[in-house]
Amino acid sequence: MVHRGPLGSHRGGLLKPDLGGWIAEVFGSAPDDLAPFERALTHGSQAAANYERLEFLGDRVLGLVIAEWLYERFPGEPEGSLSRRLNALVTGAMCADVARDLGVTAHLRLGKQAREDGAAQSDNVLGDVMEALIGAWYLAQGIEAARDFVRSAWGSRIDEQRKAPKHPKSALQEWAAAHQRRPPEYSIIDRSGPGHAPRFTVRVTIGKHAEAEGVGTSKGSAETEAAKALLGKLGE
Repeated sequence: MVHRGPLGSHRGGLLKPDLGGWIAEVFGSAPDDLAPFERALTHGSQAAANYERLEFLGDRVLGLVIAEWLYERFPGEPEGSLSRRLNALVTGAMCADVARDLGVTAHLRLGKQAREDGAAQSDNVLGDVMEALIGAWYLAQGIEAARDFVRSAWGSRIDEQRKAPKHPKSALQEWAAAHQRRPPEYSIIDRSGPGHAPRFTVRVTIGKHAEAEGVGTSKGSAETEAAKALLGKLGE
């Protein structure tokens, strides 16, 4: 995949005048109607007609395309392994990473407060917008075009892990069981940041044996980071 950086500065939360050119560069052709793409790039702080409905659609399209791709790419793997690969490839953080590669940040439409709060760099926002753009492209061009785009944009990410990744929370649960320890317990110890870019800090403990903390943009992602940190302490 060719890396596409931002095409210029973002000013005042407005769409850049070359949106059609950017869409054509990213997706391979310019759609007849840019309105769905404008909506896909619009945060709720900017307008009521925002990306949320398109995100709902794009999330399902992305999941289907990735699942189909994994089914073809790893014909010998069981369902559990494919599910773990799928979950790793469709996370908000992964979608946000793809969005940054494509230069989405420069085209976001954000309200003043959201912009000042750093929404343009939020994994939550960028991940949602990436899914919304996939939804808009699917509506404009259909499933084959959506498939081609996702496979191009996700590129080598599908092959970056030789084995299906095991979710850190599952790995920690298995460690505790194997060592006859109490199951991991997670607790939120801090929540900060604006609504569109929250920051959670979670502590995980295994009885009195060990503990660690993790930070994320959602409770689940913070729990995952905490589990990773504790596995590291345990030498796993």
